[in-house]
Amino acid sequence: MRNTKELFTTISSELHKIFVGQDELVLSTLVALFSGGHVLIESLPGMGKTLFVRALGRVLNCQFGRIQFTADLMPSDITGAPLLDMRTSEFRFRPGPVFTQLLLADEINRAPAKTHAALLEIMQEYRVTVDGTSHQLQRPFLVMATQNPIESEGTYNLPEAQLDRFMFKVVVGYPNEVEESRILMLHSQQIDLNQRMEAELQPITNPEEILSVMKNNALIRVEPQLVQYINRIVRQTRNWPSFHLGASPRAGLALVQGARTLAAFRGRDFAIPDDVVDIALPALRHRVIMNAEAEVEGLKVDNELLQLLKSIEVPKGIGTGTGSIAATKVDVIGEVLN
Repeated sequence: MRNTKELFTTISSELHKIFVGQDELVLSTLVALFSGGHVLIESLPGMGKTLFVRALGRVLNCQFGRIQFTADLMPSDITGAPLLDMRTSEFRFRPGPVFTQLLLADEINRAPAKTHAALLEIMQEYRVTVDGTSHQLQRPFLVMATQNPIESEGTYNLPEAQLDRFMFKVVVGYPNEVEESRILMLHSQQIDLNQRMEAELQPITNPEEILSVMKNNALIRVEPQLVQYINRIVRQTRNWPSFHLGASPRAGLALVQGARTLAAFRGRDFAIPDDVVDIALPALRHRVIMNAEAEVEGLKVDNELLQLLKSIEVPKGIGTGTGSIAATKVDVIGEVLN
């Protein structure tokens, strides 16, 4: 079996044949996939989310499914329901669209709470229970849920407990000038997308190899000093003056698991502070809530999280890292956001 670094590099290169830019989305999604997590995407319309998930399914050789969430969508429309078989006069379970491996839950906040709550339960348990019978989902299982940051009419806010089920929240903005020019060159020829994917994208891996890599990633070493660093970050969110609500222990688990996977992607058998810093924003931005004063002042969640990261001393001497690179990365990310 290939090493994880080689697999990650090959998957990323293959995706970028047809999907341009959005490096945070690609990295966060692959880290979540190989960590057993899920991703919430805040995105404008027309940013290529469906293209990305379909391309990912092709490259990973996994099944792809999509659910368009609407106000009248019922839980049974997601999970499936028993139907009467007229030949046998018995009820038989009809699987819903959730029975796939890569699921795009489009505009999840347009459905009422009872509907997306059904999906979030499946994300945690990896099974559907109907009439007392459990139906297992095929692994790996990755949910990419999207919500629109502009439109508020006809939407429902996801409760904090449900947001917390997502390993990462990725904010997808407009591409830069070079990336947008390449998008226009690649996708303006009106060629059938299915034909393009079959012609240009090659399956790189398969579900069995993905599950094997996930199992191996659990063996990546995380030193006690790094666990304490992560713990201090999470606990500091509960005392930060701009936050009304801090992160839960599940945030710390996401950082530990994500750091393990990212270390494997980078060819190491141990995690370092750089790995934590690189996933801190997507792991925390949906798990904290700004207080009223901070919102009035126009403060941004990402900027506040960066200030929080700067306030915590980076542990030194873990692996081959000194800690200075991680501290520098915080400054660089802050400059990009500003």
